[in-house]
Amino acid sequence: MKYIAGLRSQPFGRKRTSDSTTDFTDITDGKEVIAFLLSVSSVKSVVKLRGARSTNQPASQTLICRVDRIPTTKLCAGNMNESAVSLLISLAKVQLMLHQLNYKILCRSIACVGLFAGLCSIAPIHAGDAPGSIVKSDSARLARIKSAKMPEVTKPVEFDTPQADAIVSALEVFPADNPWNLLIADWPVAANSKNIVAAIGASKVLRYNDDMGYVIVPPNQPKVAVKLGDYSGESDPGPYPVPDNVPIEGWPSNYKRNPKTRDLSLEDVQRDKLNLGGDRHAIVVDPTNRMLYEFYTLRKTDAGWVAAGAAIFDLKTNKLRPDGWTSTDAAGLPIFPSVVRYDELKRGVIDHALRFTAPRSRKAYVYPATHYASRSNDPNLPRMGERFRLRKDFDVTGFSPDVRVILTALKQYGMFMADNGISWAVSVAPDPRIPEMADELRKVKGSDFEVVEPPAGYQPAK
Repeated sequence: MKYIAGLRSQPFGRKRTSDSTTDFTDITDGKEVIAFLLSVSSVKSVVKLRGARSTNQPASQTLICRVDRIPTTKLCAGNMNESAVSLLISLAKVQLMLHQLNYKILCRSIACVGLFAGLCSIAPIHAGDAPGSIVKSDSARLARIKSAKMPEVTKPVEFDTPQADAIVSALEVFPADNPWNLLIADWPVAANSKNIVAAIGASKVLRYNDDMGYVIVPPNQPKVAVKLGDYSGESDPGPYPVPDNVPIEGWPSNYKRNPKTRDLSLEDVQRDKLNLGGDRHAIVVDPTNRMLYEFYTLRKTDAGWVAAGAAIFDLKTNKLRPDGWTSTDAAGLPIFPSVVRYDELKRGVIDHALRFTAPRSRKAYVYPATHYASRSNDPNLPRMGERFRLRKDFDVTGFSPDVRVILTALKQYGMFMADNGISWAVSVAPDPRIPEMADELRKVKGSDFEVVEPPAGYQPAK
């Protein structure tokens, strides 16, 4: 949700000479939900807040505000919301203009640092409800997914195949108003953005890990036991639909590129034959039921599968991990929704946020994260879940088509701080079909990013 204070200087409304009423319904050309927030020195007006008349849209989507000059005091509709208080600072900046316009609206009385005698109710809107809203998702994304026909999944499908491309292209990963799917190109820059960027490394380059593969399973995939270890107390219980061909982090590209590991089979990697250790993430996607299963340090043994922890996400909902819980990522976030996939690069559009790592983080987390992994309270370090955006003025022309798709997504959707690791490293599927992009991405520096925060009044999706 979002709370909007929309104002335009002239014309400020349309006078209706017949009944001496000022109609304010067109102040922002119909592109935003309007809430008039004016200071008052005397009570001589009445505010009528009426929802838009539509059988398919919530009444809160549009507000019609009009001033009737009658000698009475009554707030006809609307309730004060605490989120509105955060707008008081910005309201102070327009107070002089409002006085000059000489329009007065009766406000519900509140006491807040003496800035105003009252504040009008502000109507919440959901992401995507209003075309002019700063909190929105891309309607084209949902239309594309709905128009695609998902192939039937009858057996486990490896991610680096045309069949997998067709399946995930038709998969809706979380609802439209989920934070992973929100456009953040117009979100405000955080006050401490420069310091946080400097802490990660303003001169350090953008990199990528070709790390996070996945396997697609049918809805009737047999479920097996996975013995959980260190993070069993913050794991979702099994059994889990883990197939025999589940890839381990980095398989196949990362292993095939390294002379020491290129001859290993998938089962060798699953069993960690060379005792390489590492995070060994594993991801299982059930697209039919829209369920996601992720594992940390998954390993195959003669007695069965073992892992440090497991997290299950329902892709049909906005449900988070329990507060304070980790996932297979330190931030408590899912991994699969963030991965750059081959089908996206070929389509020319990535329509979700990415994930990245940084060497040090703060002992704090911010929505949608649920967990921190640090002992430092340094305010200049990023929190888990911190959202970064590639600056609007960064020129993406001259980059190859694949890299340009990634950089455009970083402008439109940004990336979440998800784990401790190397600086500015985003996750890309270890798909042999994806070309080498390291040299191009290194042209992007940390200083080209900024930390963003949700606009005032934003409330997390339910």
